[in-house]
Amino acid sequence: MFNPSRDEARLFFFDAWKKYQEHQPLTDLQNLALEIIILHPEYHKILDEPERFLERDYLPETGDVNPFLHMSMHLAIEEQLSIDQPRGIRGLFEGILQKTSDRHAAFHIVMDCLGEMVWHAQRYNTAPDEKIYLECLKKQLME
Repeated sequence: MFNPSRDEARLFFFDAWKKYQEHQPLTDLQNLALEIIILHPEYHKILDEPERFLERDYLPETGDVNPFLHMSMHLAIEEQLSIDQPRGIRGLFEGILQKTSDRHAAFHIVMDCLGEMVWHAQRYNTAPDEKIYLECLKKQLME
């Protein structure tokens, strides 16, 4: 999935869920997405209704959590860990995992730091800065 549109990213999750339910073969990436979907049963009803949720907007101002963004961030972190990019993230993640003893909880801590880096880049109209990301992870590890 290289630079998918919003709808393409959402369709990817809808398709993985549908294939799983219909016992169809999944690609490696769809299998990874499925693992994330299974961790989030609160999203299953959304994934059951693509015609209703494909184009829905999720507005943080109204307290909405975007399930597709959330699952996509899980995928992004999985990829970062697999290639240790930014360099050092794998070791920091392992430390956070030891601290939490819960892989999913550790992912959410990393996700908060990833979100902080993205927010900073958007706020200041700059490229994402991996130093901000890694510093946030180090801080989480020390707390």
